[in-house]
Amino acid sequence: MMYLPERPGHPGRRFHVSIRLTATTAALMAVVAMSSLTPQLVGAQGGTWSGVSLVTESVCPDNAPAVLHSCAIEAAETFDPPRTPWGRPDLAGAWIHRAQGSFEDLEPHPSNADDSGGPGLVVDPPGGEVPMHAWAEARTQGHPGRYIHHNAACFLSGVPITMYHGSEFQFLQTPDHLVILGSNAHAYRIIPLDGRPHVGENIRLWNGDSSGYWEGNTLIIETTNQNGMPWFDQRGRFFTEDAHVVEHLTLIDPDTIHYQATVDDPNVFTRPFTIALAYRRITDEGYEVLPVACFEVNKSLMDVYRFLGFTVFPGISPREAREAMEAERN
Repeated sequence: MMYLPERPGHPGRRFHVSIRLTATTAALMAVVAMSSLTPQLVGAQGGTWSGVSLVTESVCPDNAPAVLHSCAIEAAETFDPPRTPWGRPDLAGAWIHRAQGSFEDLEPHPSNADDSGGPGLVVDPPGGEVPMHAWAEARTQGHPGRYIHHNAACFLSGVPITMYHGSEFQFLQTPDHLVILGSNAHAYRIIPLDGRPHVGENIRLWNGDSSGYWEGNTLIIETTNQNGMPWFDQRGRFFTEDAHVVEHLTLIDPDTIHYQATVDDPNVFTRPFTIALAYRRITDEGYEVLPVACFEVNKSLMDVYRFLGFTVFPGISPREAREAMEAERN
């Protein structure tokens, strides 16, 4: 039994639909449901996760984003990281983060049957809230009842969402590229580090166009050219094609990467905001991240969603966002 939002012409009424699923469709729905769930890690500073060995010590052991962020900024000032043969900080390896609830909600939220809860990822503004314009916040409230998350159709997660959707990642590093492989929604990023310009403005991609460069011991990645269709979380928070994302990856001890990302899109947000988390090294020798199988478009499951009246979020154009903001002012 599935409950649908109110339908046009039937105000105040909620419909329920009973459907019989084929074994194939039921299995696909189970895969998508499971891909959004993340097992809990054992121990505050280390331990195991599904048999995977994790680092047990860190200069900044607290995973609460605000505490971690403050500690990591200070730790980075004095830490001399291990380096590649070409002299850059060595980010290669298998990593895991502990911000399991952030994919559900970027802001602090309690746990429930479908959400492990968490403190949220936002470290600036200090209150932990995403600084959305009022019109955008109001529109967000209606998204879960009208649209499905784009990952249900197996589309890429977008930036910075890819970096906290799922928990396991593998970083592969060369002098000219950083490759990031994730476990959920066949996530991957190929980030050039050779100073090339961004692609033309008329090219829009699910993960946008990323370009990285080193500033001291920190890798800075700037991403533009996203298509404006991903959500930040299951609450339906969104951005437009004009979003500019700047990520910082800094080793603060041999087994911890401090990750932060600042999102700037004045069409949707009243000011830029920053999220932060820690990647902890997976210490099992030869460990390899295994992706959750997901085929783009995911036709069988999408047919079910369309039957129920749901579609993938189509995005909001910068022009539409600015018009909504102007209407709000008036």
